[in-house]
Amino acid sequence: MLPRIASSLALVTLLAACAGSPQTTEQKASLSTAVKQSIDLAKVDDPTMAKFFDSAYGYAVLPSVGKGGFIISGAGGDGEIYQGGSLAGYCSMGQGSIGLTVGGQAFDEFIFFKDKASYMDFTEGEWALAAQATAVMVKAGGGAVADYQGGVAVFVNNTKGAMIEASVGGQKFDFTPLK
Repeated sequence: MLPRIASSLALVTLLAACAGSPQTTEQKASLSTAVKQSIDLAKVDDPTMAKFFDSAYGYAVLPSVGKGGFIISGAGGDGEIYQGGSLAGYCSMGQGSIGLTVGGQAFDEFIFFKDKASYMDFTEGEWALAAQATAVMVKAGGGAVADYQGGVAVFVNNTKGAMIEASVGGQKFDFTPLK
């Protein structure tokens, strides 16, 4: 039973993985516009989040991550990675989970790296968020009380859709540096 669950989870994660870094000028421009809009919306929804954008060593923004499922679920999205306020590359995220899951939703995800070590962990290969990682919902004042855990702070915002979920899973990320 456990191998079947593990293989199903791996399959969902693979299916949820997105195309990765944008290839054309138009794709890059579209992603950059979506990232900027996500950042602007997060700062309006919670002005205290600005401290993370201003002080983090680096951060990733994944606008419009799509998630859906029934018992087995998957999610995926593409984004941009910034270091020192400048675009450093692109990332893609795939997520898989198994358990009580019904529905679908979309959300923006922000991952802040407190220091060079946590940033390098992300950019030097495939990186994953464990199932027990906690994402803070962006809402007025949330950034004021949120803090880094293991050098990383994760926020989600602009959630659309409806999903009931009591499941186990995780997120896996890939990084592509600017060429």
